Amino acid sequence: MRVLISTLMLICGMAAASPALAQATAVGQHRDWGVYSYQSGNGKVCYAMSVPKEKQPASLDHGDIFFFVSQKPGQNVASEPQFIAAYNFQSGSKVIVTIGNKRFSMFTQGKSAWLENAAEEPQLIAAMKGGSDMKIAAKSGRGNDTGYTFSLSGVTAAINATQNCK
Repeated sequence: MRVLISTLMLICGMAAASPALAQATAVGQHRDWGVYSYQSGNGKVCYAMSVPKEKQPASLDHGDIFFFVSQKPGQNVASEPQFIAAYNFQSGSKVIVTIGNKRFSMFTQGKSAWLENAAEEPQLIAAMKGGSDMKIAAKSGRGNDTGYTFSLSGVTAAINATQNCK
C-alpha cells in the first residue's frame, strides 16, 4: 500500500513538473524504482524513476526530487539518466553522482541535470545496476549545498523493463 501511495504522489508531483509526464501510465514497480510510459509526438517514451530515501540538509524544503532513466525509441535515445529537482540549480554548477567509488559529473540547466559526457551513460547505468545506493550532490540557485541518497534496489529490473519500450 505504501508503494501505491508513493507512486500516486510521484505521478501527482510529476504533473506539476511536465504536462507530458502528467499523462504517464504506471507500467510496474520494482522495489524502489517505478516504470512509467507516455505517448509523445515522437512516439512512446518509457522511463524508470525513483525518489531519494534521504535528503540533506534535513532543515531545507527540497520539494519533489526525481532520478530518471529514459528510453525514447522514436528519438534514438536509450538509457538516458536525468536528475530533476524542484528548484533551479545554481547557474553553471555541476551535479555529482557517486556510486561506490565511481563519480559522474552532470551539467545543469534550470531544474534538470544530465551527464556532461553522454558516452559515460553506459558506465553510469552499469554502476547503478551493480550498486546498492547512489548519492547526488547539488547546489541550489540560492547557494545551498544539497545531497540525496537513492536506493538502487530494483533499478536493474526497472531499467530492463523500459528497454521493451516500443
